[in-house]
Amino acid sequence: MISRHIKKLIDKRISDNKVIIVLGPRQAGKTTLIKNFAAHHLENFLWWNGDESDIRQMLKNPTSTMLRSMIGKHKYLIIDEAQRIENIGLCIKLIYDNIENVKVIATGSSAFELANKINEPLTGRKWEFFLYPVSFAEMADHQGLMEENRLLHKRLIYGYYPEAITMPGDEKEVLHQLADSYLFKDILSWENVQKPDRLEMLLQALAFQLGNEVSYHELSKTTGLDKETVERYINLLERAFIVYQLRSFSRNLRTELKKSRKIYFFDNGLRNSLIRNFNPPELRNDVGALWENFLITERLKYLQHHQIFTNRYFWRTHSNQEIDYLEERDGKLFVFEFKWNTQCKAKFPKTFAANYPQSLTKLITPANFQKFIYDPPS
Repeated sequence: MISRHIKKLIDKRISDNKVIIVLGPRQAGKTTLIKNFAAHHLENFLWWNGDESDIRQMLKNPTSTMLRSMIGKHKYLIIDEAQRIENIGLCIKLIYDNIENVKVIATGSSAFELANKINEPLTGRKWEFFLYPVSFAEMADHQGLMEENRLLHKRLIYGYYPEAITMPGDEKEVLHQLADSYLFKDILSWENVQKPDRLEMLLQALAFQLGNEVSYHELSKTTGLDKETVERYINLLERAFIVYQLRSFSRNLRTELKKSRKIYFFDNGLRNSLIRNFNPPELRNDVGALWENFLITERLKYLQHHQIFTNRYFWRTHSNQEIDYLEERDGKLFVFEFKWNTQCKAKFPKTFAANYPQSLTKLITPANFQKFIYDPPS
């Protein structure tokens, strides 16, 4: 079994009284993770599955008395697919506030606000973690860095969803089924999406614009949706862990783009499934965008694993000077350019260097990317 790095973060917080929330996309391995964690680390736990209709019905109008009776003497309560339970925020709050010596662990494949119609916050009561599809680092730990390096081209195309990794030869079918069967499940269940076909058109448009700035106005013309609906749908796709945004960095220059955004996918394979293109890198004209998506997403996983808290951006000017990726933390700027061609030289815009002279720059290619997203076990 592939060991997930998030286990160490959960284990660190298992002894206090705060609720542990594990969020992430469907089919990323949340249930497997928590079952394995419970079997090896927990005693006397109770498991509720939010996909079960009787569980949802029982928790529709929760009271602390009812919850205390249901939990009994169990020390740990695990609520899987918790976003399927309508009043899950209130339910967890009642347990936390009124039932002593019960540790709640909840998983969800979308932000809890999708289901939490009464908007009962868990602020100050929870530790929140994100389980993304498997990472390069986890696979390097699992089977060795050299072997994972050899599979780089395959990862660019098929990504890191667990089933796409563990079922070699069936990757296309697995990803098509994931896209067709699971992709919209939470959104269509909990939000009033009137035009799912337009939502799919929007996703395909985002997939084709990978690595480029996106305009809600242009997406509106492409999909036939108004700008407000485009913005709402993208927000839903973010909360369902299908896509995420990078904002443009702007501080000193009037020529910097100030309100631009790029949208990336949490998994290359899912993106390629949406556009029905699984050609190898050497036969593609979008390999640069795939490389950028791969690196920025794997870096996101790396930052979580190491608990590095940073602001993340791209940079561009009105004259089309551009930097792929920036991190800002502790008053410093870390600046990265991504090139698939290992023979390329680093070319950072002089305008940026002049205005941010203290920034640290790095070119990332297939020849040196490992240190950007992986630390070997000591």
